[in-house]
Amino acid sequence: MSNILIALFAYLIDRVFGEFSFFSKSTLKHPVVAIGEMVSYFEKRFYQDSVLRGFFLVTFILAMTGTAALIVDHFLAEFHALLYIIASSFIASMFIAHKMLYDSVKGVLSTENKKEAISQLVSRDVDKMSDSDIYKADIETYAENLSDGVIAPLFYLLLFGLVGAALYKAINTMDSMVGYRNERYEKYGKAAAILDDIANFVPSRITALLIMLLSKQKNNFSFYEDAKKHESPNAGYPITAMAQALGLKLGGPTYYFDKLKEKATFGDGKEEITSEDVERALEFRSKIDLALLITLVLLYLLLKL
Repeated sequence: MSNILIALFAYLIDRVFGEFSFFSKSTLKHPVVAIGEMVSYFEKRFYQDSVLRGFFLVTFILAMTGTAALIVDHFLAEFHALLYIIASSFIASMFIAHKMLYDSVKGVLSTENKKEAISQLVSRDVDKMSDSDIYKADIETYAENLSDGVIAPLFYLLLFGLVGAALYKAINTMDSMVGYRNERYEKYGKAAAILDDIANFVPSRITALLIMLLSKQKNNFSFYEDAKKHESPNAGYPITAMAQALGLKLGGPTYYFDKLKEKATFGDGKEEITSEDVERALEFRSKIDLALLITLVLLYLLLKL
């Protein structure tokens, strides 16, 4: 019951405040920043081109994060139940990133230097990107990160409380830092990448289904076939669902590090993506927020009966 209330209030806090600005003005570190610094600390001192060393990284980060989260959770549990829920909601909101995601994606539309803005969100060769490519990448970023930054942390928060949300964020942060298939991280980042794939398996499919339901598609599971073509076992699901919801074709050949990569396509709609398509994708924010909040309230009432 308390996990549902914490998830509900945490989501509302993120909707209103997003990333708290006081972290940039004080010595306090945002939990995700602290996790990232631990990953960097371990890499600087113990990096080896080895799967085993990468496994040690994952063990170290999960142990440190889990221990810290357990200590905080047990400390807060000593207080009145209401104070526990309020404080836990405040902390849990830092693991949800819908407002930050929305602002980042929308920011690409409002800036004059769109290539510079999109380079902060993707690892593609932005100098080779047309406006359509930029808008496509913007939509794909929003769709994929709806799972990583919104649905997944809520999912683990509901199941395992504050500790679950913190551990998921640690997994996701490790993957974003070392989970690349390149010379440096192919072996070292393998354990982090595999664990991230496992952690996102269910949330990515929930995200895709939610997008399909909110866009009132005739076949809510039609995203499945295209989604399987993505090289990631999870990213293709929300991306394909968003493509079908907007009537677009996403994916396709993309430049990375001066090399053209023949990526699969998702959806069978129009290929020329415009700023209006990005706006249409961002309109899902309010729909998703409302759907999730109603679901959490109903779930709480149902369990209270």
